[in-house]
Amino acid sequence: MTGTLRVEYNGPVATIVLDNERRRNAMTKDMWQQFQPLLDLLAVDETVKVVVVRGAAENFSAGADISDLKDILHDPGTGRHDGGHVTAGENALASFHKPTIAAIDGYCIGGGWQIAGACDIRIASDRSTFGITPSKVGIIYPLSGIERLVRLAGPATAKYLLFSGDFIPAAEAMALGLLARVVPQGGFWAEITEFAERLASRSQLSIQAMKDIVDIIAKGGDDPGETSAAWQREMALSGEPEIGIQAFLAKQTPEFKWAGRDSRLFEL
Repeated sequence: MTGTLRVEYNGPVATIVLDNERRRNAMTKDMWQQFQPLLDLLAVDETVKVVVVRGAAENFSAGADISDLKDILHDPGTGRHDGGHVTAGENALASFHKPTIAAIDGYCIGGGWQIAGACDIRIASDRSTFGITPSKVGIIYPLSGIERLVRLAGPATAKYLLFSGDFIPAAEAMALGLLARVVPQGGFWAEITEFAERLASRSQLSIQAMKDIVDIIAKGGDDPGETSAAWQREMALSGEPEIGIQAFLAKQTPEFKWAGRDSRLFEL
């Protein structure tokens, strides 16, 4: 099967490229399985502050490679047909501790939406098209993807998108709560670059802490209080507030130095 994930580096920003251009970046089983080891490398690379996910050439991803679909859904080790490889790749991205941006241009369909939905922030060009199409091919969307869609858009909208399989334009996806921003296609990539670099210049302690807390709140069930308290302990010892406040008062750009949390503070 063709297709791979590759990484491009631009200073503190790493870009994961979904590269299966001949099939509009449709995801193969092998591509899904590449997410975890690739993200493991980016997690320990202290020079990488932000990760962008995009498709090669003119599309984000057309979803699953239909010619590979049975292999993607079936796990011969367990006998299950629930797309475990897809869920593992999606969850690896969703649980990644650094900020992630889905840069969506062109088609974002099916499994492509699972990838986008697993990112922290989704920004699309105004020419992008979205669709979640399991009902068109007689399969059941992976549970993780349904859960995330319901959290983002609510049960009624999730049912509309899943049942109909209809394609919708970026403006409608924005109105339904699936996107943070829609940008004119002509300036799209410049906007993505500027935004990613802006996030990289912010305090990574602030961003990672708030990402952790927001995700706990969004999932529901767990009390975020202990996690918030642990991050507050980390902040108190980090020196980040002093750097930020001093730079603000001096009307200078802060140079934050925090490189990762002290796990001991999260075991108290």
